Amino acid sequence: MNIAVSSMSTSLDGQVDPRFGRCQIILVVDTETLAFEALSNTSVEAAHGAGIGAAQMIASKGVKALLTGSVGPNAYSALTAAGIKVYTGVSGTVRDAVDKYKRGDLPQTSGPTVGGHHGMGGGGGRGGGQGRGRGV
Repeated sequence: MNIAVSSMSTSLDGQVDPRFGRCQIILVVDTETLAFEALSNTSVEAAHGAGIGAAQMIASKGVKALLTGSVGPNAYSALTAAGIKVYTGVSGTVRDAVDKYKRGDLPQTSGPTVGGHHGMGGGGGRGGGQGRGRGV
């Protein structure tokens, strides 16, 4: 069975990335053979919808589960709509995370674990809300 793991490198010995939608690399791992494919997350720089884009990418690879540190509400909705089980709070190496998954040591997540736009960094709003900074 293929599962996806948000990763900080293209190796099974790299660390799990604590973010899903904004991680640089997603490893698609065959749980039986540990053969894997490293995917570059093309949604990482998106202004909006990074989690949805990443979810669509791994869904197209036929994965059945995602292992990651955290997942936002839009990504969670897209993942569950695609039938992908989500496991959050995962840390350590990708190899260790896959082993824990195979042993049944990771509890399945029942909802998003962070708010929208969590992994974006940066800061400060630009007055882009409904008042658009006009003091309305």
